[in-house]
Amino acid sequence: MTIRGSESPRMSRRHRVGILGGGQLARMMALAGLPLGLQFKVLDPATDACAGECTPLVNAAFDDAAALQALAGEVDVVTFDFENVPADSARALASKVPVYPAPDALAVAQDRLSEKTLFRELGIPVPAFAAIDSREGLERALDEVGVPCILKTRRLGYDGKGQFRIRSRADADAAWEALGAQAPRVGLILEAFVPFDGEVSVVAVRGRDGEFRAWPLTANWHVDGVLSASLAPAPVPARVQETALGYARLLAEKLGYVGVFALELFRRGDQLLANEMAPRVHNSGHWTIEGAETSQFENHLRAVLGLPLGSTAMRGHACMLNWIGEMPDAAAVLGEAGGHWHDYGKEPRDGRKVGHATFRADSAPALADALESAGASLGRSGQVDPVVAVLRG
Repeated sequence: MTIRGSESPRMSRRHRVGILGGGQLARMMALAGLPLGLQFKVLDPATDACAGECTPLVNAAFDDAAALQALAGEVDVVTFDFENVPADSARALASKVPVYPAPDALAVAQDRLSEKTLFRELGIPVPAFAAIDSREGLERALDEVGVPCILKTRRLGYDGKGQFRIRSRADADAAWEALGAQAPRVGLILEAFVPFDGEVSVVAVRGRDGEFRAWPLTANWHVDGVLSASLAPAPVPARVQETALGYARLLAEKLGYVGVFALELFRRGDQLLANEMAPRVHNSGHWTIEGAETSQFENHLRAVLGLPLGSTAMRGHACMLNWIGEMPDAAAVLGEAGGHWHDYGKEPRDGRKVGHATFRADSAPALADALESAGASLGRSGQVDPVVAVLRG
């Protein structure tokens, strides 16, 4: 176990936060917490975890008992920036120090079958689904769910990983060849394909005292399973917004959730179908840093520390653009009024989230103008055109 970074001046114990996972979400949590007078310690197995540039970093495996024991003795509360942190590690920590969100909530969100089953129990609509444990089971599930459909790992999948789209029964062999070997380790689930009109997410927060707040519904666009752009507020009728927030509240209260989470939904007309829950601050909520009265990162910290939650009201209109693989030219963003730049300090790599930009404006037309201009300068008109089309109505 090694530690990188110098210790900050000692403060009251209530101000010390441990984070399992040292990626960009932990980094942005730490940046949001510094004005609150908070100290952080991050645990991550990667020596180059980008949160280490702004907070002490403990290099250790997530199941390193000695490292977890040491972390528990140095902080007042533990949270995480990565949903695939072992739930058993979170439970081990919870016997020594408060852990939020609770390990049981983390465990539910780590398993797509448990997650979908919970949605159904709460009356939240979901696509048809079935658990798979064998090649024969896949055939039975195809009869039950129908095609087209998507075969997914139950665990350890994110950003489109661990998925195979089945367009016809002829694809079944290829799907099993791609994912079947993982069935004993992470389990498989078959989900009906949803011909949706759009994808939206609720980013919400629940405090230790049960107070619940949510940011306006966010519209999302994905490329190859990875988030490309997010727009808030989503241009949907008020009843759709109310339904989505109601589903999020049901989940938070059922799980006794504390902290920020995201509920991802498919929108088909005015109907919403739940896709999955992320038990952490979320990529589709990055726009809140500049676009809301209180960011998702600050409110997550307020929640896990038992502090009053901040306002989730918007500041006009906002759009977040993800940078994948490598960073573009910052000048094209910073040259626009309301343009904001976030570099995660990561080495460029294909498929890797390395940064994002947020554009904020007082009106939808002004935001559309800024996006069009920046998109043209960056050579990324294809990324902004769908958002601009929505903003122009």
